[in-house]
Amino acid sequence: MNIGIYIYQDAEVLDFSGPFEVFSTAKRLQASNWKVFLVAETQDPVVARGGFRVLPDYSIDAHPPIDLLIVVGGVHTDEMLKPNVLAWIAQVDQQASKVASVCTGAFLLANAGLLDGLEVTTHWEDIADLAADFPQLTVLSDKRWLDAGKYISSAGISAGIDMSLFLVAQLESYALAEQVARQMEYDWQKRIE
Repeated sequence: MNIGIYIYQDAEVLDFSGPFEVFSTAKRLQASNWKVFLVAETQDPVVARGGFRVLPDYSIDAHPPIDLLIVVGGVHTDEMLKPNVLAWIAQVDQQASKVASVCTGAFLLANAGLLDGLEVTTHWEDIADLAADFPQLTVLSDKRWLDAGKYISSAGISAGIDMSLFLVAQLESYALAEQVARQMEYDWQKRIE
């Protein structure tokens, strides 16, 4: 199971570090065949929100196959204008068994044409913009995350941790997800609503 987390300039730190911690902890505790890595447009350093510097493991042009793609949020407006990034997301979607978004990462998935007709969510500040920009989506507020089969979206920032634990439960076991939450000393909000 290859878990690729897409990051970019001004990405929200907890949007990618939270899911990374969940999946890497699951790997350490039980899911030993999982590989968790960060992907960016290039392998140049990414400066996330607050000046947090990150070195991606791979670029969109050279990475292992991705079974679970997570697209994070942050200041996403520049990413929305990159045809190569949107094309890459659409291409990875064809091979991935699951595609998820944290926060405003939903805008990138929507702009890549992946979420049409689905129920989705995002950070509470961005609900109205997502609904206005993508009227073909059913945008719901006050949800920590939404499971639409292959596509899973979460609200802002810490909600990505809850969604990632839900994915651990789906992909491996509920018991492992609970063990990961306990190891992280995290109060997992298990309900989707």
